[in-house]
Amino acid sequence: MKRKRIMYTAAFLLLLLIEIMIGIYVHDAFIRPYLGDVLVVLLIYFFVRIFIPDGIKQMPFYIFLFAVAVELLQYFQLAGRLGIGRHTLLGIILGSVFDIKDIVCYSVGCALIMTAEKIKGGRRQAS
Repeated sequence: MKRKRIMYTAAFLLLLLIEIMIGIYVHDAFIRPYLGDVLVVLLIYFFVRIFIPDGIKQMPFYIFLFAVAVELLQYFQLAGRLGIGRHTLLGIILGSVFDIKDIVCYSVGCALIMTAEKIKGGRRQAS
């Protein structure tokens, strides 16, 4: 169990570093808006797995719902209504611009998680 938590923590920290680097240095039309959104659901997944290392069967679905909820808060401009600046940590997490393409990216990220879990589960049964 401790080994799993260490692996999930390492994966979380690596993805966090990648996301920060994308946010600071990448200003393109693909990596930042699309790959960044795919990676953010993986980041959330690894963060949750630090605390729940054995996982929950529907976790990718729950993460997808969480990501969509945050996106809907962007649609309703919650950060602006609360007076949260775009450059504060909470403002960055909440975001400010709703885009349906973000939801597609979240679904791709969650599909990757489900695929990896299925492959990992198949290997565990074969052992």
